[in-house]
Amino acid sequence: MKIFFSAEYDESEMKPLYEMGDVDKEGWALGLPKFSEEELVEKTKDADIIITSYDDITRKVIESAPNLKLIACTRATPVNVDMQAAKERNIPVLYTPGRNSDCTAEMTIGLMLSIARKIPMAYKALKEGKFTASPDAHKETKAGLKTDMIWDMDMDSPYMIFKGTQLKGKTLGILGYGSIGRRVGKIARAIGMGLLIYDPYIGEVDVEEIGIRKAESLEQLMKESDFITCHMKVTPETTGIVSREMISLMKPTAYFINASRGAILDEDALVDALREKRIAGAAFDVYASEPIRSNHPYITELDNVVITPHIAGATDDVLTNHTKMIVADVGRFLRGEHMLYQYKY
Repeated sequence: MKIFFSAEYDESEMKPLYEMGDVDKEGWALGLPKFSEEELVEKTKDADIIITSYDDITRKVIESAPNLKLIACTRATPVNVDMQAAKERNIPVLYTPGRNSDCTAEMTIGLMLSIARKIPMAYKALKEGKFTASPDAHKETKAGLKTDMIWDMDMDSPYMIFKGTQLKGKTLGILGYGSIGRRVGKIARAIGMGLLIYDPYIGEVDVEEIGIRKAESLEQLMKESDFITCHMKVTPETTGIVSREMISLMKPTAYFINASRGAILDEDALVDALREKRIAGAAFDVYASEPIRSNHPYITELDNVVITPHIAGATDDVLTNHTKMIVADVGRFLRGEHMLYQYKY
């Protein structure tokens, strides 16, 4: 069995795969760039199995591999595989749903805390030498008092400039209550937040308990939430769902968080809301266009936003998760067993 392997992986979980066939590690598996279509056609022409992370498995690649029996993509959504071409050949496609759900949920909470407590802004100020004392500074404690570690107290002190809001007691609106949304909700509940859920594909009895409600409409969620976080897949129904109209319903004290996909949001409308201080702030790991433009208002203008470069799923644990999932399912395929992670094309 010839296995073409261009995925990122955890070596400690690879032994079973080596026992299934001849594993040819190429491209991203070796830290090299994605292959062009022509390069990939040549590399995979004799493959029985293709396992990749980011290479584009196009119709031409599939049709040029006469022995191809299985395609595996180590991502939560196999967007880089031509599903129609695979279906026509009756070639199963594996993927790894949930591989990064925990780390993405943790990142979401991190973004919420960062914007609510202005952590990156305070860090940046200190690194730039603001609010700091000279190396030879020394504070005297007045007689009869205990040492007080408070910094300068005036309207320009960090205590005032970086004053934020706590999460406990606030309502978190969650758009999409799937694998990641539920994990975000679980962490938020531990912090002490109430949850308001918008997901047309779940019923009240599936989510509602003390402290968790299902919103009757997206409008309700936008109006009542103190924090709003998105965890929706991009579909025709969800594209642009957080529209200018929806953004206009948010509280002036509310924060918007997005670590899912930029396409669900009217980014220009959100920029306007931040610029005009119609909402308190926002935090993003994803954007309408990626990489984010160097002259984007999030970078050049706005001081009420926290941004990161699409890294919510960037942990070593994700590699371990998806390697385990793919290796196990390849084994099931070769044994003729039901596969757990087969994509329904």
